[in-house]
Amino acid sequence: MRLDHIAYRVKDRFKSARLFIECLGYRIAEDLPEGFKIEFDDGSSADCLVLLPPEQATGNAPWMTEHYFDHDFVNYHMAPEIFLSDGTNDSIVGKWVAERGGVGGIHHMAFQVESVENKMREWEAKGYVEFATEHPLTCPGLVQVFTKPSELTGVIYELIEREKHGFCKDNVKALMESTKDFTHKKRAA
Repeated sequence: MRLDHIAYRVKDRFKSARLFIECLGYRIAEDLPEGFKIEFDDGSSADCLVLLPPEQATGNAPWMTEHYFDHDFVNYHMAPEIFLSDGTNDSIVGKWVAERGGVGGIHHMAFQVESVENKMREWEAKGYVEFATEHPLTCPGLVQVFTKPSELTGVIYELIEREKHGFCKDNVKALMESTKDFTHKKRAA
């Protein structure tokens, strides 16, 4: 299991991206230089931007690499991708950012696993989390699911199983919608 990506919901995705680019060496994904837009059924929208880590991953590169160092092999994980989203004031993302004083923050942390379905059942059996949907969301080469905010850490976790790097716009929309009602109901309680 590895940290695949960290997702932030922010007021201005490009302004926030500069922090990661200028201070940590991230870069905007070349195939999505302007990111992508999610349109919700209520007419609101969110814009998303994908940042890649300084280390270059190519093709189906493994997420863990092995290097010879001081007479031994050393394993290390590639840095996670960064996913930034901002949205109209009436959107899922805009409301989430507003609830946090207009600053936003980390929305979730995604962990890459071999099987989302198996890991869901394992975590449910241990009783540590509840999932936002009963079944994982799928796109070609990508399987994902969100937990509800953890009672132990306050964080939403994502389990992700992927064949390659990148995101699926349909899954992003469904994932955003999967936590919309729960978050608002939880805060109102």
